[in-house]
Amino acid sequence: MFKKVLLLLCAFFASSIVVASEKSVYEFSWLDKDKEIYVLQNRRFRKVGTVYVGASGVKTISGAFVDSYGGTVRGGYFFSEDWGIEGVFGKNSGSKNDTAKGVEDQQSKAFYRKVDSYVGAMAMWSPFYSKINTFNKVFYYDWMFGLGIASVKILDNRNELSVPSSSSLTSSNTIGAMWNTGLRVYISDSWSLRIDVTGVHAKPKEGNLKSGTNSVTTSSLFSNYDLGIGLNYAF
Repeated sequence: MFKKVLLLLCAFFASSIVVASEKSVYEFSWLDKDKEIYVLQNRRFRKVGTVYVGASGVKTISGAFVDSYGGTVRGGYFFSEDWGIEGVFGKNSGSKNDTAKGVEDQQSKAFYRKVDSYVGAMAMWSPFYSKINTFNKVFYYDWMFGLGIASVKILDNRNELSVPSSSSLTSSNTIGAMWNTGLRVYISDSWSLRIDVTGVHAKPKEGNLKSGTNSVTTSSLFSNYDLGIGLNYAF
């Protein structure tokens, strides 16, 4: 599911990105050799020197056995049109989905992890901007990328698989990598629509699932992907 969403976003972005800068020069062979055409992209909304805050509702698009929903709060600052920093806090809540219940119907248990919360900081890179003319109105947007680190709280159900079993979830706090790709679609000088995919990758502390004489170590890398839609306000 995540790969399909990411491919669709990339295809949409690639089809509409304006890669020419405001100082780009276009040469046309059918014109006089001494003539040049300068293409001004007319960047309507600028980020340099602005502080912004925002909030989004999110849905986790990873995880086979849990459906999670939540929200994020963000804030950032751009030093230039291309580079900035952003801090983000996310909180998720989820429950077992039909796939997990189907496993239980077969007299078995599915092991799962889910992100409870995360807080992180990223360096932001925004090299692309574009404008779309539709319904007789021009929409402007920036395409941004972020990379940084996060403190992540992860919950898992290892106790359900142990003997004796328990329904309580095990909590693990760890440091991981965070990345983001998203759009800021401008509504006005202050307001913009924000569409993001945020990924968190962390390795929880090792733990053992004990069932009779069997023991399984749970130390694999855990990845979580959230799709979010919300609003930003720039000062």
